[in-house]
Amino acid sequence: MELEQAALHTLATRVTVDARAHNEVLTPQILACLETAGRSRTELDAVVVGIGPGPFTGLRVGMATAAAFGDALGLPVHGVCSLDAIAADAWREPADEAAELLVVTDARRREVYWARYRRSGRVDGPGVCKPADLDSGDAGAIAGSASHVDFFDLPVLPVETPSPAGLVGCAAADLLAGVAPAPLEPLYLRRPDAVERTYQAVR
Repeated sequence: MELEQAALHTLATRVTVDARAHNEVLTPQILACLETAGRSRTELDAVVVGIGPGPFTGLRVGMATAAAFGDALGLPVHGVCSLDAIAADAWREPADEAAELLVVTDARRREVYWARYRRSGRVDGPGVCKPADLDSGDAGAIAGSASHVDFFDLPVLPVETPSPAGLVGCAAADLLAGVAPAPLEPLYLRRPDAVERTYQAVR
């Protein structure tokens, strides 16, 4: 994944910051974006979706919705690591080929999801750990969650979350080349917070 972005033009976006509103807002916002852009569903060529790392519920809803759109419309669905998209947005400006960028996002439980990048792409990660346990390696800058970048003594690039342009930019080479996408696999990196209880019979 080259971090050089293709020339992209965003026609419409909708953003809702609410960890409990995935099911309610996602599909209506997709349809609202199509209306704003003056496009119909039949004009789409592909679907691109973030595959994490991230919380179990958010990834499940987002990826299931993307897969449903792809299946209903007969479109390829490309999954992109969300940290890759943040890195692509953060490094829109020219950078030294040898420079490294650290990206961190909130993993809850006082931990961060992380990955390190050079211009050529991801060089380490993704992973999950406590900020104190994360080796920033040769990173000369950091991007990601505003409440977590300050744990590291690095210059901050002001990109906190993956954008539609960042996600599409990461998939652009495969999209333009008509490469068949890999099966969608979520990057949970750990078990979900809510697990089914197991009971053992006592004799």
